[in-house]
Amino acid sequence: MTAALSAHELIARHRSTLDQALEAIRTRAYWSPHPEHPKAYGENGSLDAAAGKAAFDALLGSRLDLGQPGTDDWVGGETSPYGIDLGVTYPHADLDVLLPAMKAGQRAWRDAGAEQRAVVCLEILKRISDRTHEFAHAVMHTSGQAFMMALQAGGPHAQDRGLEAVAYAYVEQVRTPDNAEWTKPQGKRDPLAMNKQFTPVPRGIALMIGCNTFPTWNGYPGLFASLATGNAVLVKPHPRAVLPLALTVQVAREVLAETGFDPNLVALAAERPGEGIAKALALRPEIRIIDYTGSTEFGDWLEANARQAQVYTEKAGVNTVVVHSTSDYKGMLSNLAFSLSLYSGQMCTTPQNLLVPREGISTDQGPKSYDEVVADLAKAVDGLLGDDARANALLGAIVNPDVKARLEAASGLGEVALASREITNPDFPGAVVRTPVIVKLDGAKPDDEAAYMSECFGPVSFAVAVDSAEDAAELLRRTVREKGAMTVGAYTTDPEVEQAVQEVCLEEAAQLSLNLTGGVYVNQTAAFSDFHGSGGNPAASAALCDGAFVANRFRVVEVRRDA
Repeated sequence: MTAALSAHELIARHRSTLDQALEAIRTRAYWSPHPEHPKAYGENGSLDAAAGKAAFDALLGSRLDLGQPGTDDWVGGETSPYGIDLGVTYPHADLDVLLPAMKAGQRAWRDAGAEQRAVVCLEILKRISDRTHEFAHAVMHTSGQAFMMALQAGGPHAQDRGLEAVAYAYVEQVRTPDNAEWTKPQGKRDPLAMNKQFTPVPRGIALMIGCNTFPTWNGYPGLFASLATGNAVLVKPHPRAVLPLALTVQVAREVLAETGFDPNLVALAAERPGEGIAKALALRPEIRIIDYTGSTEFGDWLEANARQAQVYTEKAGVNTVVVHSTSDYKGMLSNLAFSLSLYSGQMCTTPQNLLVPREGISTDQGPKSYDEVVADLAKAVDGLLGDDARANALLGAIVNPDVKARLEAASGLGEVALASREITNPDFPGAVVRTPVIVKLDGAKPDDEAAYMSECFGPVSFAVAVDSAEDAAELLRRTVREKGAMTVGAYTTDPEVEQAVQEVCLEEAAQLSLNLTGGVYVNQTAAFSDFHGSGGNPAASAALCDGAFVANRFRVVEVRRDA
């Protein structure tokens, strides 16, 4: 296959970006090569807002032909949470044809080496970045995110996570040298001398199972970690969120072909309505790596049954915030209100349980009772979402009927401190938009435990009354240990309470945010600096991203010869 882009050209184009990413993951300082602001796009080949919207509109009702082998049907059926029928159809694969074709290109991809694989991945990410506005609409109309969040989280933040995975993959692969001269003295005899060659070899075909809510942000780490370590990647999107990942596959295939590699190293596995191919795919012997984001039930099934594969899961948890005391009561309420409202709580990192001492908390505004804290938080959410235009921009749309059903059922679980209300989106009358509900529960009542010890994914939070800071720490420990948590938050001015909460999080491997009162929120993490999940509690078996996330996607094979 003739390369239109040489390895030399790609290294010249992207090596400095890779080096900056390597420095960022070493220092954990802020850095991103992907601009967040919509107006940053429109030059150097990137699509501006109008061109991106036009490109998205042109996709509606079209057939996205990826040129994959083994296509035996065309499938689709995505409906936007904003009420639009996308009408895009995708290739349905005969896996007995597609999987061998994917495997055929792995030898050349393996032999290319870590640096060339990395810069090819960076070229894929650059071309995706150039189409950020187009991808933003695709993410918005499959996930229900509001446009600005879809642009940022589905665009630059997702691209950052992909680049972060490439950087970690590169570090782990070059940790061992390509060649070594080995000499062992033998006293009076001639020394033993050998030439040793070390090659990172891929495990095989990786299966990336996408999610509905963050198809690119959650999908890119596994996709690029596997590709950068030499594996072919089969992308199985969520049936309600195919388009963003299908476009990703399209770009990857184009870049692979232009750089002289087999485009079948990346392929799409779309499915017919109700077909449910994930289980069958996960058990195929060709699949050696699985990345999955979604429900605990299916994640547990994958971990127990896909024994031939290395499985990385991000499942569900019960995220908790301990509210003990604060020196900035207004800032705390504002920060929590935003965290509970963003994307209608449809994030794996959104707080669910707020543990508040029943005797109240101390603040810079004086003592506040449990009832006052909960009432003031409800007022803060109401104030944040009081303007419908601003509410639509923050909330987005409810992604599926299950979330709506949980939201409606939550009001029957306890005393409602903040009732959910319906909001109309004038641009998308078909969108289901709801404000959050806050329910008061008692941590001492067994009848309430079933609610707060279960994940209630969506715009639902529980203000749980506890007896003391010690009880809060113990309930936090039990929650993380039994149910897992992607995030933990705490507000306290007491060093002993801070230390107790921190110790729980260290022992139970949960990521902790302390006393957030400004523009950083517990449910947001920054690539190259923050770890998303830990891999150390039931919410996830991996962290995005660390060395463990990439190192077992390849093995090092040694060939040694007498010198």
